Amino acid sequence: MAKIAFLGLGQMGAPMARRLLLAGHELTVWNRTPDRAEPLAAGGAVVAGSPAEAGAGAEFVITMLATPEALREVVLGENGLAKALGPGQVYVDMSTVGPDTVRSIAARLPEGIAVVDAPVRGSVPQATEGRLEVFVGARDEDLERVRPILESLGSVSHVGGPGAGAAMKLVANLVLGTSIVALGEALALGEALDLGRAPLLDMLAGSQLAPVVRAKRANIESGHYPPSFKLRHAAKDLRLVAEAAAAADRDLEVAAAARAWLDSAVESGAADLDFSAVVATILGETPQP
Repeated sequence: MAKIAFLGLGQMGAPMARRLLLAGHELTVWNRTPDRAEPLAAGGAVVAGSPAEAGAGAEFVITMLATPEALREVVLGENGLAKALGPGQVYVDMSTVGPDTVRSIAARLPEGIAVVDAPVRGSVPQATEGRLEVFVGARDEDLERVRPILESLGSVSHVGGPGAGAAMKLVANLVLGTSIVALGEALALGEALDLGRAPLLDMLAGSQLAPVVRAKRANIESGHYPPSFKLRHAAKDLRLVAEAAAAADRDLEVAAAARAWLDSAVESGAADLDFSAVVATILGETPQP
């Protein structure tokens, strides 16, 4: 079993860290809000007082943070990981931050550290059950070192060299964001044409939007949107998509429209609800927790 440090115990990070603990690894954890670590400490994890303390001496160091800004602070800030990491260690970032952030942080780490980007697709149930899809950007030899650990969390897809995992996750979340907005607009048009919500959802369940209808129909029909993937994070991801597209000189008009709807939902107070609450915003409704 490996000695692992896991930093970032949010809605996704906490169940992912627990999976590693249950797999028998020696686990040290850190979180900006310390009480998030208490359940893992009760299960045998060691709680570190800083990112640098967490990373010192670990074979593998994993970060799962919400934003590029948070990741840079945890890795490069005062008492950050960069102060503790050294040759032979493997640093794995599983956040959704985009390839530019991953590469810029990697460039500022000491030499001799293997850097792997491995963001995930899935939400809290998949994280809890070890059924995430893990998109890995890494050199072949680094992937083989970290594969057994990542396989505790879900299925592993090696999509290219360093930065490729982060890039693939942006594409995946572009599709997620545009699909939920397409569902909302389809319902808005159908109801404006005097079609009932239930028959509309029945039809859409047989359309190209079937997966998102199956996943979010209960939320839409009840008007309650408990978060599996917070809307604020979906909006952040489409901001990253827009930045990546601009850097690559690509004009993504559908993604831009989806981002505008997500930003509108955030501004209306739905930031901490499930990302599917954007449907309520499109329909002119007030989503409930």
